Amino acid sequence: MQHYLDHAATTPMRPEAREAWLEASAIVGNASSTHGAGQDARRLLEESRERSAAVLGCDPIEVVFTSGGTESINLALQGLWQARPAGTDAIVMPDAEHHATMDTVEALVAAGAVLRAVPVFRTAAIDERQFAAQLPGAALATALVANNEAGTVNDAAALAAASASAAVPLHLDAVSALGHLPLSFRTLRADAPDAVGLVAMSVAGHKVGAPVGVGALVTARTARLAAILRGGAQQRGLRAGTQDVSGAAAFATALELADAEREAEGTRLSAMRDRLIDGILARVPTAEVLGDRIERLPGNAHILFPGAVGESLLFLLDMAGIAASTGSACQAGVAEPSHVVMAMGRSEQDARSVLRFSLGRTSTEGDVDAVLATIADACARASGSGPAGRS
Repeated sequence: MQHYLDHAATTPMRPEAREAWLEASAIVGNASSTHGAGQDARRLLEESRERSAAVLGCDPIEVVFTSGGTESINLALQGLWQARPAGTDAIVMPDAEHHATMDTVEALVAAGAVLRAVPVFRTAAIDERQFAAQLPGAALATALVANNEAGTVNDAAALAAASASAAVPLHLDAVSALGHLPLSFRTLRADAPDAVGLVAMSVAGHKVGAPVGVGALVTARTARLAAILRGGAQQRGLRAGTQDVSGAAAFATALELADAEREAEGTRLSAMRDRLIDGILARVPTAEVLGDRIERLPGNAHILFPGAVGESLLFLLDMAGIAASTGSACQAGVAEPSHVVMAMGRSEQDARSVLRFSLGRTSTEGDVDAVLATIADACARASGSGPAGRS
């Protein structure tokens, strides 16, 4: 039996989202065409945009559908950089961001940007004072709403307020937070002018049960943002190309369902997560929970197993039918230490000895039981193997 505890990487598609996708795919017509078939597609597309905007707390025109979180992040960061005011060249970025952000910023630095790094605390929370101190005169800033590995939740409202006060456009990566935390673009923006403060927020559909390959970038209607895909005037000219009507319909459906169940699921998942954490610590006394124990995503358990090799643990658990992760799925298959753990002040050895268990709407108590029945033996077998176990 498969016990899936990697919902932070992707969660199973919802039957309702699959049905919405199939129903929409039967509509023949390009949403940019002016004939009747095209307008039928356009109607469904815009209805899906309106439904998505209602959940995300923004105006429909502010929802730019994309292929997912990575594209949304690239559009936000590259678009803000290309449209930056003359004389600004700095990008403010905390140390423990997702690789989609880090790699994009690295490319921009190679093109002339100057990185202003912001440290994170030992919990992986962003140092808000340091973040604010780096903002004056910057071209843009970016930050995670919730850390995708450690699960720590940041004060997004405070980060947005600091950016607005410094008149710096801010992008928030809300991919990991979507479906778990209340996200209102309008509330987070408060009364900031449209061109500064929070101007962009990235989300991905497959994190809430929509198909892989659909997401959105929420952008303030007057934000200064350059397109990175050209070839048409779709979506305010920010993202050219034939729009995915079926994906948009499935995305809107999944968003609505995730939002409706968020509070109840948050309570359920938090209880299961705490039982999982307590059970692991009882069976492996040397293990340590990373991230904030209170301000964290409800389904996230990020555990350090000192002396064990994360990749070995992952393999042993997989052999027992348990799916977990050593960190971001975007780095899967690459045996490298977690940059998040190292940004938290831990050693490279610790950064190779972590596992992330993440629960979701299909998780059961049986999944927790399976981990607890296996983890002590797996940890014992993984200890002393590979780089992390060498003296």
